[in-house]
Amino acid sequence: MILPAKHKKYPDKLTIMLTEHALLELLSDGYFHSGTELGEKLKISRAAIWKQIRQLEILLGLDVQAVQGRGYRLAHPIELLEEKVIYDALSRQSKALLGMLEVHLQLDSTNRYLMQHGIRDNKSGAHVVLAEMQTAGRGRRGKHWVSPFAQNIYLSLMWQFTDATLNLSGVSLATGVAVIRALNSLGISGLQLKWPNDIYCQGKKLAGILLELRGEAGGRCNMVVGLGLNVNMSAHDAAEIDQAWTDIRSVTQRGFSRNQLVSAILSELLPCMALYSQQGLTPFLKDWEQHDMLKDKPVTLLMHEHQREGVAHGVNEQGALLFEYEGKIEPLYAGELSLRLNQ
Repeated sequence: MILPAKHKKYPDKLTIMLTEHALLELLSDGYFHSGTELGEKLKISRAAIWKQIRQLEILLGLDVQAVQGRGYRLAHPIELLEEKVIYDALSRQSKALLGMLEVHLQLDSTNRYLMQHGIRDNKSGAHVVLAEMQTAGRGRRGKHWVSPFAQNIYLSLMWQFTDATLNLSGVSLATGVAVIRALNSLGISGLQLKWPNDIYCQGKKLAGILLELRGEAGGRCNMVVGLGLNVNMSAHDAAEIDQAWTDIRSVTQRGFSRNQLVSAILSELLPCMALYSQQGLTPFLKDWEQHDMLKDKPVTLLMHEHQREGVAHGVNEQGALLFEYEGKIEPLYAGELSLRLNQ
């Protein structure tokens, strides 16, 4: 297991310096802390404390309250992600499969970071990256993924597949199954899968999966599996989302530790990648069918500027959607197409 240094320079233009990260940790409890107290703990002046609080507000969008005679506090307490807390809670099998775990305050995109900096040697194990915030988070088909600070989970995993004959079309489906298993283990139920890469609850989008692939023709390849999971999204930050959405707090009516959620997800997702490497999608098909929100329902297929009305009939062992159109059933593979459930 390789853990990076807890504090490091983050590779984006809006770098949060070490003392600002330490200041954020002190303020995360939501209680008032005087400028004098903060200055003493961080060994900087009260004026420097004020400047750094302004940086936290500007760069991370945090609401920091300042009250004369009482000091500073966050309007809402936050839980920061911690590498050690996440790692310690992983299953034994997942620890053996994990090579590197990184937590960043801010990245443009966790997927992009791994595509540029990820460990590509399968002997090192999986490389996992999390960010508290993304400035250019991406969903499928290039859509923007809203990624406010310390509210949700933005996670990417790089896994190397070495079997050139393995069909990777179903990796997003297996990933969806793994995430549902993890959430179920924490008592979160009523979840559904929408082909090929979305997780829904109560008819609203809860999470999305984004796959990116880099490899050699007929040889080994590195896949980055990105997951965006809404945990405690504020209505203000979600105002730009253009579809029905939900988060874990809304569907459960209680709070969850994001560190606990990440550990549960990785404890399912890492073994999922290992099993897929050996057996493909087959071990995940039963669970997929159980949670398939489109099976035997009328849908609209959207592809470029064209659309077709048909019926979805589940998926095959390669992860293709079985789409019935004008009396014929044809397999469709995820690409530049999407499905909409007809109401």
